[in-house]
Amino acid sequence: MKQALVLSETLNFHRAAERLHMAQPPLSTAIRKLEEELGVTLFDRQPSGLSLTSVGELVLPLMRSTLLFADEIRRAAREGERGEQGTLRVGFVGSSVYSVMPQLIRAFRLRYPHVELTIEESTTADLLRALEDHSLDVALVRYPVLAQTRAQITFLRADPLVLAVSTDSALADRTTVDLSELGNTPFIVYSESRVPAMHAMTMSAFHQAGIRPPIVQEAVQVQTLLALVESGLGVALVPATAAGYAGGGTRLIALTGIPEKLSFGLALATMRDTSVPTARNFVALAEAVAQSAA
Repeated sequence: MKQALVLSETLNFHRAAERLHMAQPPLSTAIRKLEEELGVTLFDRQPSGLSLTSVGELVLPLMRSTLLFADEIRRAAREGERGEQGTLRVGFVGSSVYSVMPQLIRAFRLRYPHVELTIEESTTADLLRALEDHSLDVALVRYPVLAQTRAQITFLRADPLVLAVSTDSALADRTTVDLSELGNTPFIVYSESRVPAMHAMTMSAFHQAGIRPPIVQEAVQVQTLLALVESGLGVALVPATAAGYAGGGTRLIALTGIPEKLSFGLALATMRDTSVPTARNFVALAEAVAQSAA
């Protein structure tokens, strides 16, 4: 079809062959073969010169549109294979919105503006299940991940635990608190059933500090923990990035007495066998951002 279009623009076999970088006889053969396949005559060949037939005037614009559409399909396919087009379904834990997540999403949108992003907030446990069900492509989760999962976990950024207290607490004026001091202090903790990893790590921190404080309430989201702390119900261990959620009635205090092996942070979870090009690009970008931050 491209040969016929070039010929229609030049109406001269010799000039068309030059533009197509081919010899004239093969061009004449190709045009005749195309006419035979279509069962029509596209060009009127007269001693005085070449001209389009009425059928040619009707058909050739359609050929031009078809070629443009085919080029668009090829371009989209190439960009899709490179992850420059398509969709990406990203899950995240709420605490990531005040650290790595905005930076990652902004950088990804700048580099891949034609990728459609779908973003979903949930808990680490639910995000990992969504990855394994292939309803998400990547997820920003709390680290460490203690539950069994088929997902690959890549540590991105440290996010240590701090102590959240209400401003009228006796601890509110402290700059640091050792966890071992809080054995009799009422605690609000993450839900054991909905946020098992954070619950287990909190309990482990208590055990390592040699305390068994009273648990007065469980919650799922860090915003809820902080609201309950502000109400005076108790204190809580929350990620440092939770400062973005803390209201005027809450203070976050640095903790000591937490073993170094209890490393908290944010990580990227993906399925090892993912074939989604946009997900591969997101992973590479996330690792580059994490290295830059480090």
